[in-house]
Amino acid sequence: MARTASYVPKTDPGVPSFSLGLTDSSQEGASTQETEREKSPESANLIEQLDDLVQKIASSAAKGKNKSPQIQRETGGESSAKFQTPGGLYQITDDMKQKCYIWGTRLKEDADGNTNEYEEMCTLIGQGEYILMRMHLVSLQAKSDIESQIVSAICLILNQKNEKRFQEQIYCLPPFLQSMALSDHPKGEFISPKTKKEFRVEAYPSFIPFIDRKKLTSHPYVSFCLIFAPVCHSGHWWLWLINTTKRKCHILDPLHKKAPSDERKKINKFTGYVFSRLITYADGEPLQKDENEKKIKASYVKISGQKTSYDCAIYVMKWMELIEPENIKKGKYEWDN
Repeated sequence: MARTASYVPKTDPGVPSFSLGLTDSSQEGASTQETEREKSPESANLIEQLDDLVQKIASSAAKGKNKSPQIQRETGGESSAKFQTPGGLYQITDDMKQKCYIWGTRLKEDADGNTNEYEEMCTLIGQGEYILMRMHLVSLQAKSDIESQIVSAICLILNQKNEKRFQEQIYCLPPFLQSMALSDHPKGEFISPKTKKEFRVEAYPSFIPFIDRKKLTSHPYVSFCLIFAPVCHSGHWWLWLINTTKRKCHILDPLHKKAPSDERKKINKFTGYVFSRLITYADGEPLQKDENEKKIKASYVKISGQKTSYDCAIYVMKWMELIEPENIKKGKYEWDN
């Protein structure tokens, strides 16, 4: 499940149903060994380093958005080298990850009942500057509905990864525009009941800066041919796989193996039209021509999915990182291992 509204924190975050390799420090006293580790000089030094990091981030945010902490493209080694941990200069320990996770996903409340949910945590530099607030990170708590801003941030981060997969083959389309389009065209209606007009990319100027036009279409100097596009409607996420060369589309849904309703079929047709219009806006060829552009079909792929009611966004984000489209055979995804 997913939300786009403001986040309401839970009193007991529990344990995530997906693997983060993290545990809540409040539960570490369950074993003597873990308790002793918490009290060790190395852990104390680690916490001091984290406190210093928090202060630096807070100070940067206070100086204005031009000074906010930024996530630049860098290798894993460069990123890890910024912190010296007990595990070594080029290794961020599980303990450090745990502390960062707990620190980033907890809200503080003052005596007047105000929280720090709107605190700016970082600025991602992609096609434009994209700010994540604490309320977005808080949605990563267990059994929570993940904010759409987190999914968008993952798209921006993957697009900047220094890997052939994301530099030459796959473009992850952030869900900004498709989410707004579905909001203005509920139930997949091609004529918006709000504006009485059809969908136009130009009607969403605030989201256009986040679209990489070169990657959105097959470029003569870049071998991009695949678009991974997350979609969210009525609190549920699924993923479109669009081959811009073969003009074929697939849908990976963590919960469904086929469209669960006639309404979803209409939504899928409208969403396919939105993607085709986006590609055309980027000077590419539409997925279908003329009236057929409103009848674009996407086949559902059978793939193991969520076992809870709230992990759909997690599956979609992980699929963008791992899915190999060539492994889709006869309507089923075949894992390599």
